[in-house]
Amino acid sequence: MLYEWLAADSGIFNLLNYITFRAGAAVVTAFLVTVVFGDAIINLLRARQGKGQPIRDLSLEAQMSKQGTPTMGGLLIWLGLLVGVLLWGNLQNPYVWVVLFVTLSYALLGFLDDYAKVNKQSADGVSARARLLIGFAIAAVACAFVMGLHGAHTPAGHAQWGPLNGLAETIASLAPRTSVQPADPAFSGGVAVPFVNNYFLPLGGLFIVFGMIVVVGAANAVNFTDGLDGLAIVPMTFAAAAYAMIAYLTGNFVFAEYLGIQFAPGAGEIAVLLGAMIGAGMGFLWYNAYPAKVFMGDTGSLGLGGMLGIVAVATKHEFALVVIGGLFVIEALSVMLQVGWFKITKRLTGEGKRIFLMAPLHHHFQKKNWPETRVVARFWIMSVLFALAGLATLKLR
Repeated sequence: MLYEWLAADSGIFNLLNYITFRAGAAVVTAFLVTVVFGDAIINLLRARQGKGQPIRDLSLEAQMSKQGTPTMGGLLIWLGLLVGVLLWGNLQNPYVWVVLFVTLSYALLGFLDDYAKVNKQSADGVSARARLLIGFAIAAVACAFVMGLHGAHTPAGHAQWGPLNGLAETIASLAPRTSVQPADPAFSGGVAVPFVNNYFLPLGGLFIVFGMIVVVGAANAVNFTDGLDGLAIVPMTFAAAAYAMIAYLTGNFVFAEYLGIQFAPGAGEIAVLLGAMIGAGMGFLWYNAYPAKVFMGDTGSLGLGGMLGIVAVATKHEFALVVIGGLFVIEALSVMLQVGWFKITKRLTGEGKRIFLMAPLHHHFQKKNWPETRVVARFWIMSVLFALAGLATLKLR
């Protein structure tokens, strides 16, 4: 909003035409908003929630000591993010709106889940099936919209949509046109193949299904990771920083051509939104660092994961998410392997067996008597390495 009012002026306000400047301003703004209003929001949550988030008994003394800590702290993140985007983002850019749509929709779904848990003082909130169905529906709409945005910039002015021709072409007709046209007509309905220059595996309308899996998978992976003080938010800021760089490069024709990645006009504006997320995330860590004064809850984790997934889809770097978000992937896999192996062995032997002492993986190390701060710090180190490795893949082509 501030950008739109002032960017047209000459002089010092010309800085507002630079995505890098506005992304940096969004970081600072979101951080300050989150820190300044954090205490007031936490006190309000504590007053409204009474006993706070119900803590599931995992036979871990450190976990049970957190009983009474308020949840829904993701509201701090979303306040900072929204202020940062409204002040410094280009609100005429459709990528901004599609990312915000997924982020806030998943945050609302998480809020309803948190509310049910606090209200019932139970670890059971919204049913897993309902969460998945709603999550897939949100992702389907968003991925169709992204496909339409990409289709608006193909040589023919539209993509190869397959069975979703009507919906996607309607969306494409609403997207802004650009004079710079990519070279690959399969861009919108294709998935970029890692380590290969400008080649896309053509999925057509099935791209939306693929995108749905990416978004829902990312949301649930971040949700699994959010189990210790500060554990989820720091890796999320590192992943957001990596994708902010990718978004900026993808939206810049010169850099995209040099690196051999597909140019997506307008995608660079996502960097401003991710800048606001980074600032808000650091502001949230101010209160979430051990010992946490507030938990982000599903209000935060589902929205953050959904954001990461849709950004990966919008920038055509879905496979890079496996590396950049490697910590989230490992946490999610630990749960899947644990549950799967337990069911298989129970069916074969009558007694379920476990691979880890407890899943997700961070609880396994707690069971091995690692202090919580050691687990968190080492997982942070891993997340930095994953983010750097993901960025390195841009040049390995």
